[in-house]
Amino acid sequence: MNDQSLIVAGVDTHKDTHYAAVISVTGEHLSAAQFPTTDAGYRALEGFITCHGALLRAGVEGTNSYGAGLTRHLHEAGIEVVEVIRPARQTRRMRGKSDEIDAYAAAHIALANNNTVAAKTGTGIVEAIRVTNAARRSAAR
Repeated sequence: MNDQSLIVAGVDTHKDTHYAAVISVTGEHLSAAQFPTTDAGYRALEGFITCHGALLRAGVEGTNSYGAGLTRHLHEAGIEVVEVIRPARQTRRMRGKSDEIDAYAAAHIALANNNTVAAKTGTGIVEAIRVTNAARRSAAR
């Protein structure tokens, strides 16, 4: 497999829709599209980001909030997901602001693999402890 067929995806997440962008490993912008935050939307987004080549990884903003459902779906599909930290306001102001720009920025950050952290899956012992602590805090109030 040559480097030209490797791609990286970035996703800008929102409550009702997610905007996904795909770039090559050389940074070339390939395609971008918007998808609803439903099971069918997650499947369509997965198909969209995998149809352009071999997916190296996907960078998703907000893997523990608006992007949680998508992150779980992509993990279950065997796709490596990294959480992309939103750029500083000054950087965003200089570059412009739109969902497409943010999705491409997430893809570029995922490609560089810096300013990323392992995506939260919302499962396992850490999630069980978080839920237990939240219930305890709520009961104490």
